[in-house]
Amino acid sequence: MADKVTIIAHSGEMDKIYSAMIVANGALAMGMEASIFFTFWGLQRLKKGALEKGPLSKMNLLGLGKWMVKQRMKKANVASLEKLLQDFKELGGKIMACDMTMEIMGIKLEDLRQDLIDEYCAVGAYIQEARESVITLFI
Repeated sequence: MADKVTIIAHSGEMDKIYSAMIVANGALAMGMEASIFFTFWGLQRLKKGALEKGPLSKMNLLGLGKWMVKQRMKKANVASLEKLLQDFKELGGKIMACDMTMEIMGIKLEDLRQDLIDEYCAVGAYIQEARESVITLFI
C-alpha cells in the first residue's frame, strides 16, 4: 500500500472544497501522493469560472455567511481556492473527473478546466486509487 491519500469531493460547497484542498495539499507537503475524485456537486466546481461559486454549507444566510467567512479568511491570510488548487497541481496532485457525473448533469468537456484534470474516469478508477491509499475521505 502506497503512502497515499484519496479524496472524493462530492460536495460543491465552498468550505468543503477548502477542506478537501487543504487536506490534499497537507498530504503532498508531507511527501504523500494525493488524488481527488470530483463527482456530482464537487465536479461543478471544476467548471470554468465556478471554483469560488459554491455556497457555504451552513449558515450561508443568502450569501452573507459566505462573505463573512471569506473576509475572515482574507484577514487570516488563508490562500484562495484557486491558489490551493494551483499548489495542489504543482506539488503533483492528481485530479480525477467523474465521467458518469458529466453525463448525468450534462457537463461537456469544454465546460471544464481541462488544464487541471488528469483523468476523466468512472468509479473503478477511484476504487483503484482508494485501494492503494492509506487514507480515504468523502467530503
